[in-house]
Amino acid sequence: MTFKPAIWPRKLRSQEWFGGDSRDHIYHRSWMKNQGLPADLFDGRPVIGICNTWSQLTPCNAHLRDLAERVKHGIYEAGGLPLEFPVFSTGESALRPTAMMYRNLAAMDVEEAIRANPLDGVALLVGCDKTTPALLMGAASVDLPAIMVSGGPMLNGWFRGERVGSGTALWQMSEDIKAGKMSREDFLEAEQSMSRSPGSCNTMGTASSMASMVEALGMTLSGNAAIPAVDSRRRVMGHVSGRRIVEMVKDDLKPSDVLTRDAFENAIRTNGAIGGSTNAVIHLMAIAGRVGIDLTLDDWDRLGRDVPTIVNLMPSGKYLMEEFFYAGGLPVVIKRLGEAGLLHRDTLTVSGETAWHQVKDATNFNEDVILPADAPLAEQGGIAVLRGNLAPNGAVLKPSAASPHLLTHRGRAVVFENIDDYKARIDDDDLDIDETCVMVLKMCGPRGYPGMSEVGNMGLPPKVLKKGITDMVRISDARMSGTAYGTVILHTSPEAAAGGPLAIVRNGDMIELDMPGRRIHLDVSEVEIARRLAEWENPVAPPASGYARLFHDHVQGADTGADFDFLVGCRGNAVPRDSH
Repeated sequence: MTFKPAIWPRKLRSQEWFGGDSRDHIYHRSWMKNQGLPADLFDGRPVIGICNTWSQLTPCNAHLRDLAERVKHGIYEAGGLPLEFPVFSTGESALRPTAMMYRNLAAMDVEEAIRANPLDGVALLVGCDKTTPALLMGAASVDLPAIMVSGGPMLNGWFRGERVGSGTALWQMSEDIKAGKMSREDFLEAEQSMSRSPGSCNTMGTASSMASMVEALGMTLSGNAAIPAVDSRRRVMGHVSGRRIVEMVKDDLKPSDVLTRDAFENAIRTNGAIGGSTNAVIHLMAIAGRVGIDLTLDDWDRLGRDVPTIVNLMPSGKYLMEEFFYAGGLPVVIKRLGEAGLLHRDTLTVSGETAWHQVKDATNFNEDVILPADAPLAEQGGIAVLRGNLAPNGAVLKPSAASPHLLTHRGRAVVFENIDDYKARIDDDDLDIDETCVMVLKMCGPRGYPGMSEVGNMGLPPKVLKKGITDMVRISDARMSGTAYGTVILHTSPEAAAGGPLAIVRNGDMIELDMPGRRIHLDVSEVEIARRLAEWENPVAPPASGYARLFHDHVQGADTGADFDFLVGCRGNAVPRDSH
C-alpha cells in the first residue's frame, strides 16, 4: 500500500459551481437553496452524491430509500453535504429481454451524472446484481472518490420446514413439476415463502456474489456483503459509509487507488472460495476495463483453479446468506485466503487500511457454513475456462455447481437454434434426447438474444426428468443465473450471432467435455467446420434504431466483459463548461 493522502483543506471540485460571487456561482447556489439548504453548506465542504438505484420495479432495491437516509446521516455527521440522485435501475426480475442488456446503459447514466454535477465524491447504493457492476463501472470511469453500500440479502425462505433459496428453489421446483414430484398447488403455495423480506437473493447468486466481489476488491467497508437487508446493522453500515466517504474526499482516495491488479486477483480467488456466480466473470472484466487493467479469462482460470470452495451456500451447498452472515461473513473467507497464501494482503481498501488489516481478527462462528480449508465443499472452486474448436475465445463452467460424473463426458448434440425453438420442443415426448446427450442452445449471447439472457441452465426435458435424472451437459452462448446449478457451459465465445462455431453445430454431432483438461470440442473436422461457416447466414438482423441498435453495434464479446467498445477506459472528472 503506497497511498499518500492529499493535503486538507483544499479547494474541491464542487467549488467550481458553488465557490464564488459571480453570476454563475449565485445561479447554482440560489437554485439549490429552494430545497431549504442553509448558505453555509456551500462553504467548501465535501459535496457527496448518493447515487441511488431505488426503484419499485427493482424489488431487490426497493428499500434503498431508507438506506440512503442513513448514508446522509453519516455524511452530515462528518461535515459533508449529501445530495441524493436517481439513476437507471437494472432490475433482474422484471426487465426484458434481460437486465444485462441495460447494465451498460446504467453505467453510462452513472458516469455522466457524476461528471456533470457539482460532486466531490459518491456513495453508490446497489443491490440487484447488475446495479453493482453498472455503478462501479460508471464511477471508475470518472474516478472521483467512491464507496459502495449494498442493500443486503433477504431473510431465509422456509417452506414446510425446508430452506427456500431464492432462484435456486424456483429452478428445483419447476423441474419437480415436470417430473411429477410436485403439484402446481404446492408450487403456488411455496411461492409465498420465496421472498419474505426486502433484499436481494438469499443464495450465493449474482447479487450476493457481486456484493462479495466489491468487498474483496476493497470498494466497500469490511463486512458489507452479507448483512441482511432488514438487520439494523445494514443501516449502521450505511451510516458509517456516509462518514467514510467524506474522509475519502478529504484524502482524495479514488477508485483507481483501490482497483489494482492485485485487488482483482483477490476478488477472483474470493469468488472461487464462496462458490460465486459465473456472472462475476463478465462483470469484473468490464470493471477492470474501465481502470485500464487487462483482465482475461486466462486469469480467471489460473487464479481460481486451486481455490477450494469453503462457503456451504446454495446453489452449490446447503445454507443461505443469513447463516453466512451469522457465521462471520466474507471477512472470514478473506482471512482464510490470507492464511493460505492466496491473498495480496497489502491491497488498499476504501477504509484506508489494507485488505489483511481489516480481516486478520475475523472469527468463524459456524464451521458447517464456512468450512475448514481441509474439508471444502469442492476441492477446486473457481471458474473453469474451457477452450477448443467450439469455443475459440473461451467458455466458462462452475465446477462447484456441476455434477462430478459429467465433468468428463462425450455425447450427441441435441440442438435448439434459439430460445423459441427450445421452448417449442423441450416438452415434446417425441424429442430424440436422453441423459447422455448434450443440449446446445444458440443465439443467446450479447447480440443474439439480445443482451445475453440467463437461459443457459436450460430445463431438462420431462422424459428425462421422469427417469430421475437431474442434470445433463448443456452448452450455450447465454449466461446462467447465479442462483442456478448444473453442468452448464456458458458464455461460449465468439457467440453464435457473431459467427462463432456454436452457430454451425448440428443435431447428431458429437461433443466432448473435458473439464480437468479445460477442453470443449466439437467432433467435426476442421474442413467441415470451415465449410459450414462459409455457408452460414446470420438469422439475427440488427435492430432498426434506438438503444437496441446501439447495443448491437457496440457490445463486445462475453470473453472481454460485454462492455461497449466506446466505454472502455477512464474519461476522468474534469469540470465541464459552464451551462450559461
